[in-house]
Amino acid sequence: FSQNSDLKNHLRTHTGEKPYQCSQCDKAYSQNQHDLIKHMRPHTGDKPYQCNKCDKTFSQKVLLIRHMGTHTGEKPYQCRQCDKAFRENSNLKNHLRTHTGEKPYQCSKCDKAFSKKGHLIRHLGTHTGRNHINVANVTRIFDRTVILKI
Repeated sequence: FSQNSDLKNHLRTHTGEKPYQCSQCDKAYSQNQHDLIKHMRPHTGDKPYQCNKCDKTFSQKVLLIRHMGTHTGEKPYQCRQCDKAFRENSNLKNHLRTHTGEKPYQCSKCDKAFSKKGHLIRHLGTHTGRNHINVANVTRIFDRTVILKI
């Protein structure tokens, strides 16, 4: 290594030492303070990346790039088995399970398996008597017999 700091960073991959600790949660980083600074943005509300098409701002550049697809309509991830296309690769991967029948999310309480993690979480409510309801990307847990008014 040309610099002593590079050697120290490398050695942390072996020791597991993570000296850059978030003061808001238990997340920690081993390599450099820049990762911690990026991580802190959602805690502080800092959103330095602004869309040049609308007023939205983002805490991470990758989130801005993902958002830009809403303006362009671009869907670069194409299913090779049907005509569907997706803005994000993760959505294509989820979609491909409809063709393969893959169900990687196995219930630990019974023999049921699911193609999506959210479906497994919803199913787990049948064992615990509690339901997980996601409204506006916020998951809340409710007793089974509940009327949800929106």
